[in-house]
Amino acid sequence: MAGEVLSQSEIDALLSALSTGEMNAEQLKSEEQERKVKTYDFKRALRFSKDQIRSLTRIHENFARMLSTVLSARLRTVVQITVASADQIPYEEFIRSVPKMTVLNVIEMPPLDGRVIMEVNPNIAYAMLDRILGGRGESINKIESLTEIETKLLSNLFDRALDSFQEAWSGIIDVNPLLSEFEINPQFLQMISPNETVVVIALNTQIAETTGMINICIPHVVLESIMPKLSMHYWMQSTKKEPAPYELEMLQKKIQVADLPIIAELGSADISVQEFLMLDIGDVIRLNQAVDRPLTIKIGDIPKFKAQPGKVKRKLSVQILDEVKGGDSDNE
Repeated sequence: MAGEVLSQSEIDALLSALSTGEMNAEQLKSEEQERKVKTYDFKRALRFSKDQIRSLTRIHENFARMLSTVLSARLRTVVQITVASADQIPYEEFIRSVPKMTVLNVIEMPPLDGRVIMEVNPNIAYAMLDRILGGRGESINKIESLTEIETKLLSNLFDRALDSFQEAWSGIIDVNPLLSEFEINPQFLQMISPNETVVVIALNTQIAETTGMINICIPHVVLESIMPKLSMHYWMQSTKKEPAPYELEMLQKKIQVADLPIIAELGSADISVQEFLMLDIGDVIRLNQAVDRPLTIKIGDIPKFKAQPGKVKRKLSVQILDEVKGGDSDNE
């Protein structure tokens, strides 16, 4: 029968109680025979395993590092973001935990269903806005009176941050996050049932001297289709990732327009240093290449083709005659 594992301190306390008479063996047996009842709250259904929570934490640790770099460049100041916690709670509890007026970015993540909320504490949001407008990053909490220009500036900033979100999730699934809504009142965001389980990843954020939290709320419905991929077994199966078709197509396009150093080698000659120093204008160097023999065409330093020299519209040119077999040595 499986039993509870006691720590060394708990074992010492139990032995001490038995030796001093505070607890006897009969009492201990009777307690073991009693039925142990554990309270279970159906409103707080745990739909994510610890393994899956760890995977989500790992994803958002990558996101935090990349977002720190992006915001540091955009705001021209030091930005530090770290994962503080990752918990699963009812959606209603998340809504109650955020301020009455805050910055809420609603993010769609096709091909996944549902939407994700990125809640930015007003202190952090106004520090960002102050830096964008040329300030020192000071925060004043007047989130309820955001102007249209301020709303647009913050929306553009968070929209750029979604590139980091996409890259952080690329190890699990290729998503295309889109900023669909920008809201300041959480009461207007009844996206799912109040009792629906969500994962909330809290990010500690520091911008200059201002600190605050960025909370990412991910409903269970968003992750339902990729739950198996959030297990450590999936992470450890293989580190090799097959490229997606669009990645192969992009790679092919980049290869096609890549610049290659091409050399038409007329021949070579060996001379002494003294002969080299005595060279003058008009001197002739005898090459080891006969005039009637084809030239070697090198791509970089590797021989690839044989060609004959000529002219096209008064410009020097070569005509490819044959391919060098092997490609790594001069084959005559």
